Amino acid sequence: MTKRLQVLLADRDYRDIQRLAKAKNLSIAEWVRQALDAARRKQPIGDAARKLDAIRAAARHDYPTADVEQMNAEIARGYTRQP
Repeated sequence: MTKRLQVLLADRDYRDIQRLAKAKNLSIAEWVRQALDAARRKQPIGDAARKLDAIRAAARHDYPTADVEQMNAEIARGYTRQP
């Protein structure tokens, strides 16, 4: 379902957006949709404190690992293996 959004702009702002949209060969509406989508993607999703708590909890564990060169060699061998 789509919703209509009305935004009032000063003449100068409207002309600027109009010029930017035209430069990208977009309608003003499509330019605004893309700008809003880009702005929304920049916003963090979720609570930062909760994410940090999860990272700190994971960092308290001692996970098994290997030498980085050994891991890279094993990964490379996996790519070259024939099924």
